[in-house]
Amino acid sequence: MDFEKIKVAAEAYKPAMSKFLRDLVAIPGESCEEEGVIKRIEAEMKALDFDRIEIDPMGNILGYMGTGKTLIGFDAHIDTVGIGNRANWNFDPYEGYESDTEIGGRGTSDQLGGIVSSVYGAKIMKDLGLLSDKYTALVVGSVQEEDCDGLCWQYIIREGNIRPEFVVSTEPTDGGIYRGQRGRMEIRVDVQGISCHGSAPERGDNAIYKMAEILTNIRDLNENDASDDKEIRGLVKMLDEKFNPEYKEANFLGRGTVTTSQIFFTSPSRCAVADSCSISLDRRMTAGETWESCLDEIRALPAVKKYNAAVSMYDYDRPSYTGLVYPIECYFPTWVIPEDHDVTKAMEEAYTGLYGTTRSGDKTCDSMRKARPLTDKWTFSTNGVAIMGRNGIPVIGFGPGAEAQAHAPNEMTWKEDLVKCAAVYAALPTIYCK
Repeated sequence: MDFEKIKVAAEAYKPAMSKFLRDLVAIPGESCEEEGVIKRIEAEMKALDFDRIEIDPMGNILGYMGTGKTLIGFDAHIDTVGIGNRANWNFDPYEGYESDTEIGGRGTSDQLGGIVSSVYGAKIMKDLGLLSDKYTALVVGSVQEEDCDGLCWQYIIREGNIRPEFVVSTEPTDGGIYRGQRGRMEIRVDVQGISCHGSAPERGDNAIYKMAEILTNIRDLNENDASDDKEIRGLVKMLDEKFNPEYKEANFLGRGTVTTSQIFFTSPSRCAVADSCSISLDRRMTAGETWESCLDEIRALPAVKKYNAAVSMYDYDRPSYTGLVYPIECYFPTWVIPEDHDVTKAMEEAYTGLYGTTRSGDKTCDSMRKARPLTDKWTFSTNGVAIMGRNGIPVIGFGPGAEAQAHAPNEMTWKEDLVKCAAVYAALPTIYCK
Protein backbone atom coordinates (compact mmCIF):
# COMPACT_ATOMS: atom_id res chain seq x y z
CA MET A 1 0.00 0.00 0.00
CA ASP A 2 1.28 3.44 -0.95
CA PHE A 3 0.71 5.33 2.31
CA GLU A 4 2.33 8.48 0.98
CA LYS A 5 -0.12 8.60 -1.92
CA ILE A 6 -3.04 8.33 0.51
CA LYS A 7 -1.64 11.15 2.66
CA VAL A 8 -1.23 13.40 -0.39
CA ALA A 9 -4.80 12.67 -1.53
CA ALA A 10 -6.23 13.43 1.92
CA GLU A 11 -4.27 16.68 2.19
CA ALA A 12 -5.56 17.75 -1.22
CA TYR A 13 -9.13 17.43 0.06
CA LYS A 14 -8.53 19.67 3.10
CA PRO A 15 -10.25 22.74 1.52
CA ALA A 16 -13.26 20.67 0.43
CA MET A 17 -13.55 19.03 3.85
CA SER A 18 -13.30 22.41 5.57
CA LYS A 19 -16.10 23.82 3.43
CA PHE A 20 -18.28 20.75 3.98
CA LEU A 21 -17.85 20.99 7.76
CA ARG A 22 -18.64 24.70 7.81
CA ASP A 23 -21.78 24.06 5.77
CA LEU A 24 -22.93 21.41 8.25
CA VAL A 25 -22.24 23.62 11.27
CA ALA A 26 -24.43 26.35 9.75
CA ILE A 27 -27.48 24.03 9.81
CA PRO A 28 -28.87 23.60 13.35
CA GLY A 29 -29.40 19.88 13.87
CA GLU A 30 -30.25 18.91 17.42
CA SER A 31 -31.62 15.41 18.06
CA CYS A 32 -34.88 14.77 16.16
CA GLU A 33 -34.30 17.91 14.07
CA GLU A 34 -31.54 16.69 11.75
CA GLU A 35 -33.29 16.72 8.35
CA GLY A 36 -31.38 19.70 6.97
CA VAL A 37 -28.04 18.19 7.95
CA ILE A 38 -28.97 14.86 6.36
CA LYS A 39 -29.92 16.58 3.09
CA ARG A 40 -26.58 18.41 2.99
CA ILE A 41 -24.71 15.13 3.53
CA GLU A 42 -26.76 13.52 0.78
CA ALA A 43 -25.77 16.31 -1.61
CA GLU A 44 -22.08 15.83 -0.79
CA MET A 45 -22.27 12.06 -1.27
CA LYS A 46 -23.94 12.54 -4.65
CA ALA A 47 -21.31 15.07 -5.73
CA LEU A 48 -18.56 12.63 -4.74
CA ASP A 49 -20.12 9.81 -6.75
CA PHE A 50 -21.07 7.37 -4.00
CA ASP A 51 -22.32 4.14 -5.55
CA ARG A 52 -25.55 4.04 -3.55
CA ILE A 53 -27.20 6.44 -1.11
CA GLU A 54 -30.21 5.68 1.09
CA ILE A 55 -32.11 7.54 3.79
CA ASP A 56 -33.87 4.98 5.97
CA PRO A 57 -37.30 5.40 7.63
CA MET A 58 -35.69 6.67 10.86
CA GLY A 59 -33.79 9.33 8.90
CA ASN A 60 -30.25 7.90 8.99
CA ILE A 61 -28.27 8.37 5.79
CA LEU A 62 -26.31 5.40 4.44
CA GLY A 63 -23.77 5.90 1.68
CA TYR A 64 -22.14 2.90 0.00
CA MET A 65 -18.83 2.92 -1.84
CA GLY A 66 -17.82 -0.27 -3.64
CA THR A 67 -19.57 -3.60 -4.13
CA GLY A 68 -17.29 -6.11 -2.39
CA LYS A 69 -18.31 -8.93 -0.09
CA THR A 70 -17.17 -7.63 3.32
CA LEU A 71 -19.21 -4.70 4.63
CA ILE A 72 -17.15 -2.25 6.70
CA GLY A 73 -19.05 0.52 8.47
CA PHE A 74 -18.05 4.06 9.41
CA ASP A 75 -20.45 5.70 11.86
CA ALA A 76 -20.83 9.41 12.59
CA HIS A 77 -23.80 10.70 14.54
CA ILE A 78 -24.76 13.98 12.93
CA ASP A 79 -27.07 15.41 15.59
CA THR A 80 -25.71 17.91 18.10
CA VAL A 81 -26.65 19.20 21.51
CA GLY A 82 -27.95 22.75 21.84
CA ILE A 83 -25.73 25.77 22.37
CA GLY A 84 -26.51 26.29 26.08
CA ASN A 85 -25.96 29.80 27.40
CA ARG A 86 -25.19 31.94 24.34
CA ALA A 87 -23.25 34.36 26.56
CA ASN A 88 -20.59 31.69 27.05
CA TRP A 89 -19.73 31.68 23.34
CA ASN A 90 -17.11 34.03 21.92
CA PHE A 91 -18.53 33.58 18.41
CA ASP A 92 -21.80 32.61 16.75
CA PRO A 93 -22.02 28.82 17.25
CA TYR A 94 -23.72 28.28 13.88
CA GLU A 95 -21.77 30.80 11.82
CA GLY A 96 -18.61 29.45 13.42
CA TYR A 97 -15.14 30.56 12.40
CA GLU A 98 -12.23 29.32 10.33
CA SER A 99 -8.50 29.93 10.59
CA ASP A 100 -5.59 28.31 8.78
CA THR A 101 -5.65 25.41 11.25
CA GLU A 102 -9.03 25.39 13.03
CA ILE A 103 -12.78 25.36 12.46
CA GLY A 104 -15.11 26.46 15.24
CA GLY A 105 -18.83 25.92 15.75
CA ARG A 106 -21.36 23.67 17.42
CA GLY A 107 -20.73 20.07 16.40
CA THR A 108 -17.24 20.48 14.96
CA SER A 109 -15.76 17.91 17.36
CA ASP A 110 -18.97 16.19 18.48
CA GLN A 111 -19.16 15.07 15.85
CA LEU A 112 -19.77 16.52 12.44
CA GLY A 113 -16.06 16.27 11.70
CA GLY A 114 -16.48 12.49 11.75
CA ILE A 115 -18.96 12.42 8.87
CA VAL A 116 -16.75 14.80 6.87
CA SER A 117 -13.64 12.62 7.22
CA SER A 118 -15.49 9.36 6.58
CA VAL A 119 -17.23 10.68 3.44
CA TYR A 120 -13.89 11.84 2.05
CA GLY A 121 -12.12 8.70 3.25
CA ALA A 122 -14.51 6.69 1.06
CA LYS A 123 -13.90 9.10 -1.83
CA ILE A 124 -10.14 8.53 -1.54
CA MET A 125 -10.75 4.76 -1.67
CA LYS A 126 -12.43 5.26 -5.04
CA ASP A 127 -9.93 7.83 -6.35
CA LEU A 128 -6.91 5.63 -5.65
CA GLY A 129 -8.43 2.35 -6.82
CA LEU A 130 -8.40 0.87 -3.31
CA LEU A 131 -11.91 -0.52 -3.68
CA SER A 132 -11.92 -4.19 -4.56
CA ASP A 133 -14.24 -7.17 -4.67
CA LYS A 134 -13.22 -7.82 -1.06
CA TYR A 135 -15.12 -4.99 0.65
CA THR A 136 -17.80 -2.34 0.54
CA ALA A 137 -17.48 0.81 2.64
CA LEU A 138 -20.68 1.97 4.35
CA VAL A 139 -20.64 5.57 5.63
CA VAL A 140 -23.51 6.23 8.04
CA GLY A 141 -24.73 9.62 9.22
CA SER A 142 -26.82 8.56 12.21
CA VAL A 143 -29.50 10.50 14.08
CA GLN A 144 -30.69 10.90 17.69
CA GLU A 145 -27.42 9.80 19.33
CA GLU A 146 -27.33 12.75 21.70
CA ASP A 147 -30.83 11.84 22.89
CA CYS A 148 -30.39 8.06 22.99
CA ASP A 149 -26.97 6.61 22.13
CA GLY A 150 -27.17 3.59 19.88
CA LEU A 151 -30.88 3.82 19.03
CA CYS A 152 -30.06 4.56 15.39
CA TRP A 153 -27.84 1.50 15.01
CA GLN A 154 -30.26 -0.73 16.86
CA TYR A 155 -32.75 0.23 14.14
CA ILE A 156 -30.22 -0.17 11.31
CA ILE A 157 -29.15 -3.64 12.49
CA ARG A 158 -32.50 -5.05 13.63
CA GLU A 159 -34.93 -3.42 11.19
CA GLY A 160 -32.65 -2.67 8.24
CA ASN A 161 -30.97 -6.08 8.49
CA ILE A 162 -27.60 -4.41 7.93
CA ARG A 163 -24.73 -6.03 9.79
CA PRO A 164 -21.19 -4.85 8.97
CA GLU A 165 -18.23 -7.06 9.80
CA PHE A 166 -17.01 -4.20 11.99
CA VAL A 167 -17.70 -0.49 12.46
CA VAL A 168 -15.35 2.45 12.93
CA SER A 169 -16.82 4.99 15.32
CA THR A 170 -15.69 8.45 14.23
CA GLU A 171 -16.39 10.08 17.59
CA PRO A 172 -13.48 12.36 18.66
CA THR A 173 -10.45 10.47 19.98
CA ASP A 174 -7.76 13.16 20.41
CA GLY A 175 -5.58 11.52 17.80
CA GLY A 176 -5.78 8.09 19.43
CA ILE A 177 -7.37 4.73 18.72
CA TYR A 178 -10.12 3.79 21.16
CA ARG A 179 -11.24 0.24 21.79
CA GLY A 180 -13.99 0.59 24.39
CA GLN A 181 -16.05 2.65 26.78
CA ARG A 182 -17.99 2.30 29.99
CA GLY A 183 -21.71 1.73 29.60
CA ARG A 184 -24.52 3.59 31.28
CA MET A 185 -28.11 3.24 32.47
CA GLU A 186 -30.84 5.70 33.39
CA ILE A 187 -32.50 4.35 36.55
CA ARG A 188 -35.53 5.65 38.46
CA VAL A 189 -36.32 5.07 42.15
CA ASP A 190 -39.83 5.82 43.49
CA VAL A 191 -40.95 5.87 47.12
CA GLN A 192 -44.45 6.53 48.44
CA GLY A 193 -45.71 8.43 51.50
CA ILE A 194 -48.94 9.83 52.93
CA SER A 195 -49.74 13.53 52.89
CA CYS A 196 -51.18 15.55 55.76
CA HIS A 197 -51.29 19.15 56.87
CA GLY A 198 -47.86 20.60 57.48
CA SER A 199 -48.88 21.87 60.90
CA ALA A 200 -49.04 18.28 62.18
CA PRO A 201 -46.48 16.28 60.17
CA GLU A 202 -46.72 13.32 62.54
CA ARG A 203 -50.09 12.49 61.00
CA GLY A 204 -48.48 11.72 57.64
CA ASP A 205 -45.57 9.76 56.20
CA ASN A 206 -43.05 12.02 54.50
CA ALA A 207 -41.73 10.49 51.27
CA ILE A 208 -38.89 13.00 51.08
CA TYR A 209 -37.47 11.80 54.40
CA LYS A 210 -37.56 8.22 53.14
CA MET A 211 -35.75 9.24 49.99
CA ALA A 212 -33.12 11.03 52.07
CA GLU A 213 -32.08 7.68 53.53
CA ILE A 214 -32.02 6.11 50.07
CA LEU A 215 -29.87 8.94 48.77
CA THR A 216 -27.33 8.32 51.54
CA ASN A 217 -27.18 4.64 50.56
CA ILE A 218 -26.60 5.57 46.91
CA ARG A 219 -23.78 7.92 47.87
CA ASP A 220 -22.22 5.10 49.92
CA LEU A 221 -22.51 2.72 46.96
CA ASN A 222 -20.47 5.15 44.89
CA GLU A 223 -17.95 6.22 47.53
CA ASN A 224 -17.34 3.23 49.83
CA ASP A 225 -14.47 0.83 49.46
CA ALA A 226 -15.07 -2.92 49.13
CA SER A 227 -13.92 -4.02 52.60
CA ASP A 228 -15.82 -6.71 54.50
CA ASP A 229 -16.83 -4.29 57.26
CA LYS A 230 -18.97 -2.21 54.87
CA GLU A 231 -22.71 -2.91 54.85
CA ILE A 232 -22.71 -1.39 51.37
CA ARG A 233 -19.65 -2.35 49.35
CA GLY A 234 -18.61 0.37 46.94
CA LEU A 235 -18.66 0.02 43.15
CA VAL A 236 -14.86 0.01 43.20
CA LYS A 237 -15.19 -3.70 44.04
CA MET A 238 -15.55 -4.47 40.30
CA LEU A 239 -11.86 -3.68 39.81
CA ASP A 240 -11.02 -6.65 42.05
CA GLU A 241 -10.66 -10.20 40.74
CA LYS A 242 -12.46 -11.38 43.89
CA PHE A 243 -15.71 -9.77 42.73
CA ASN A 244 -15.41 -9.57 38.95
CA PRO A 245 -14.06 -12.15 36.46
CA GLU A 246 -13.69 -9.29 33.94
CA TYR A 247 -11.57 -7.20 36.32
CA LYS A 248 -8.74 -6.70 33.80
CA GLU A 249 -10.97 -4.94 31.26
CA ALA A 250 -12.70 -3.13 34.14
CA ASN A 251 -9.35 -1.67 35.17
CA PHE A 252 -8.74 -0.62 31.56
CA LEU A 253 -12.14 1.09 31.21
CA GLY A 254 -12.29 2.47 34.76
CA ARG A 255 -14.64 1.78 37.65
CA GLY A 256 -18.38 2.20 37.49
CA THR A 257 -20.10 5.12 39.18
CA VAL A 258 -23.57 6.15 40.29
CA THR A 259 -24.90 9.61 41.00
CA THR A 260 -28.29 11.19 41.59
CA SER A 261 -29.07 13.45 38.65
CA GLN A 262 -32.69 14.52 39.32
CA ILE A 263 -35.21 14.60 42.17
CA PHE A 264 -39.00 14.98 41.99
CA PHE A 265 -41.81 15.01 44.55
CA THR A 266 -45.56 15.38 44.85
CA SER A 267 -47.38 17.18 47.63
CA PRO A 268 -50.81 18.81 47.87
CA SER A 269 -49.19 22.17 48.68
CA ARG A 270 -46.21 23.86 50.29
CA CYS A 271 -48.14 23.47 53.56
CA ALA A 272 -48.32 19.69 53.36
CA VAL A 273 -46.23 16.55 53.82
CA ALA A 274 -44.91 15.10 50.53
CA ASP A 275 -46.75 11.94 49.47
CA SER A 276 -44.21 10.70 46.89
CA CYS A 277 -40.59 11.24 45.96
CA SER A 278 -38.60 10.02 42.98
CA ILE A 279 -35.03 10.29 41.79
CA SER A 280 -33.12 9.65 38.57
CA LEU A 281 -29.76 7.93 38.72
CA ASP A 282 -26.96 8.15 36.19
CA ARG A 283 -25.22 4.78 36.44
CA ARG A 284 -21.93 4.29 34.57
CA MET A 285 -20.98 0.64 34.14
CA THR A 286 -17.63 -1.03 33.71
CA ALA A 287 -16.84 -4.46 32.30
CA GLY A 288 -18.65 -7.23 34.16
CA GLU A 289 -21.68 -5.12 35.10
CA THR A 290 -25.05 -5.75 33.46
CA TRP A 291 -28.56 -4.37 33.25
CA GLU A 292 -29.76 -6.91 35.85
CA SER A 293 -26.82 -6.56 38.21
CA CYS A 294 -27.12 -2.77 38.35
CA LEU A 295 -30.87 -2.82 39.07
CA ASP A 296 -30.47 -5.58 41.65
CA GLU A 297 -27.69 -3.60 43.36
CA ILE A 298 -30.04 -0.65 43.91
CA ARG A 299 -32.89 -2.91 45.02
CA ALA A 300 -30.58 -4.48 47.62
CA LEU A 301 -29.74 -1.17 49.34
CA PRO A 302 -30.97 -1.22 52.97
CA ALA A 303 -33.16 1.89 52.69
CA VAL A 304 -34.65 0.77 49.36
CA LYS A 305 -35.73 -2.50 50.97
CA LYS A 306 -36.84 -0.77 54.19
CA TYR A 307 -39.26 1.54 52.34
CA ASN A 308 -40.23 -0.90 49.58
CA ALA A 309 -39.06 1.57 46.93
CA ALA A 310 -39.67 0.76 43.26
CA VAL A 311 -36.56 0.55 41.07
CA SER A 312 -36.99 0.70 37.30
CA MET A 313 -35.28 1.78 34.10
CA TYR A 314 -36.34 4.67 31.91
CA ASP A 315 -37.55 4.12 28.34
CA TYR A 316 -37.00 6.33 25.29
CA ASP A 317 -39.75 6.81 22.70
CA ARG A 318 -39.26 10.26 21.15
CA PRO A 319 -40.12 10.42 17.41
CA SER A 320 -37.28 10.94 14.94
CA TYR A 321 -37.46 13.85 12.48
CA THR A 322 -39.30 11.52 10.08
CA GLY A 323 -41.96 10.80 12.72
CA LEU A 324 -40.80 7.24 13.34
CA VAL A 325 -40.98 6.02 16.96
CA TYR A 326 -38.68 3.14 17.92
CA PRO A 327 -39.02 2.56 21.69
CA ILE A 328 -36.04 1.25 23.61
CA GLU A 329 -34.86 0.91 27.20
CA CYS A 330 -32.39 3.52 28.43
CA TYR A 331 -29.68 0.90 28.74
CA PHE A 332 -26.37 1.52 27.02
CA PRO A 333 -24.10 -1.46 27.69
CA THR A 334 -20.37 -1.45 28.24
CA TRP A 335 -18.29 -2.69 25.34
CA VAL A 336 -14.60 -3.31 24.76
CA ILE A 337 -12.78 -4.93 21.86
CA PRO A 338 -9.67 -6.98 22.77
CA GLU A 339 -6.31 -5.33 22.23
CA ASP A 340 -5.23 -8.27 20.05
CA HIS A 341 -8.41 -8.38 17.94
CA ASP A 342 -7.92 -8.34 14.14
CA VAL A 343 -9.83 -5.05 13.92
CA THR A 344 -7.66 -3.41 16.59
CA LYS A 345 -4.50 -4.59 14.87
CA ALA A 346 -5.71 -3.44 11.44
CA MET A 347 -6.51 0.05 12.74
CA GLU A 348 -3.13 0.28 14.46
CA GLU A 349 -1.39 -0.84 11.26
CA ALA A 350 -3.27 1.72 9.18
CA TYR A 351 -2.44 4.52 11.60
CA THR A 352 1.22 3.64 12.16
CA GLY A 353 1.81 3.13 8.45
CA LEU A 354 0.62 6.67 7.84
CA TYR A 355 1.58 8.64 10.94
CA GLY A 356 3.93 6.65 13.19
CA THR A 357 3.63 5.00 16.57
CA THR A 358 2.44 7.93 18.69
CA ARG A 359 -0.55 10.24 18.66
CA SER A 360 -0.01 13.59 17.02
CA GLY A 361 -1.88 16.76 16.23
CA ASP A 362 -1.79 20.50 15.77
CA LYS A 363 1.00 22.27 17.64
CA THR A 364 -1.53 23.44 20.25
CA CYS A 365 -2.27 19.85 21.34
CA ASP A 366 0.61 17.73 20.01
CA SER A 367 2.59 17.39 23.25
CA MET A 368 -0.52 16.52 25.25
CA ARG A 369 -1.47 13.85 22.73
CA LYS A 370 2.00 12.33 22.54
CA ALA A 371 1.96 11.91 26.34
CA ARG A 372 -1.05 9.57 26.08
CA PRO A 373 -1.05 5.95 24.87
CA LEU A 374 -1.93 5.51 21.20
CA THR A 375 -4.61 2.93 21.96
CA ASP A 376 -6.96 3.85 24.79
CA LYS A 377 -10.70 4.30 25.55
CA TRP A 378 -13.44 6.92 25.65
CA THR A 379 -14.67 8.60 28.82
CA PHE A 380 -18.11 9.21 27.33
CA SER A 381 -20.65 6.97 25.56
CA THR A 382 -21.03 6.30 21.82
CA ASN A 383 -23.20 4.37 19.37
CA GLY A 384 -20.93 1.42 20.13
CA VAL A 385 -23.36 0.62 22.97
CA ALA A 386 -25.74 -0.80 20.35
CA ILE A 387 -23.33 -1.87 17.62
CA MET A 388 -21.11 -3.96 19.89
CA GLY A 389 -22.78 -3.73 23.31
CA ARG A 390 -26.19 -5.02 22.21
CA ASN A 391 -25.38 -6.73 18.89
CA GLY A 392 -21.82 -8.01 19.18
CA ILE A 393 -20.42 -6.29 16.08
CA PRO A 394 -16.79 -5.20 16.73
CA VAL A 395 -16.24 -1.44 17.04
CA ILE A 396 -13.00 0.50 16.91
CA GLY A 397 -12.75 4.24 17.48
CA PHE A 398 -10.75 6.85 15.59
CA GLY A 399 -12.15 10.29 14.94
CA PRO A 400 -11.25 13.97 14.50
CA GLY A 401 -11.48 16.41 17.37
CA ALA A 402 -11.25 16.23 21.14
CA GLU A 403 -13.53 14.74 23.78
CA ALA A 404 -13.08 17.87 25.91
CA GLN A 405 -14.71 19.96 23.16
CA ALA A 406 -17.92 17.91 23.27
CA HIS A 407 -20.96 19.87 24.53
CA ALA A 408 -18.73 22.79 25.49
CA PRO A 409 -19.08 26.43 24.46
CA ASN A 410 -16.61 27.64 21.81
CA GLU A 411 -16.38 24.12 20.37
CA MET A 412 -13.72 23.67 17.69
CA THR A 413 -11.68 21.09 15.80
CA TRP A 414 -8.47 20.97 13.79
CA LYS A 415 -8.21 20.69 10.02
CA GLU A 416 -5.20 18.43 10.47
CA ASP A 417 -7.44 15.91 12.27
CA LEU A 418 -9.91 15.88 9.37
CA VAL A 419 -7.10 15.06 6.96
CA LYS A 420 -5.49 12.35 9.11
CA CYS A 421 -8.78 10.60 9.78
CA ALA A 422 -9.75 10.60 6.10
CA ALA A 423 -6.39 9.02 5.25
CA VAL A 424 -6.65 6.33 7.94
CA TYR A 425 -10.23 5.50 6.93
CA ALA A 426 -9.13 5.14 3.31
CA ALA A 427 -6.31 2.71 4.19
CA LEU A 428 -8.10 0.60 6.81
CA PRO A 429 -10.38 -1.67 4.72
CA THR A 430 -7.59 -2.85 2.43
CA ILE A 431 -5.35 -3.62 5.39
CA TYR A 432 -8.11 -5.51 7.17
CA CYS A 433 -9.06 -7.55 4.09
CA LYS A 434 -5.53 -8.39 2.93
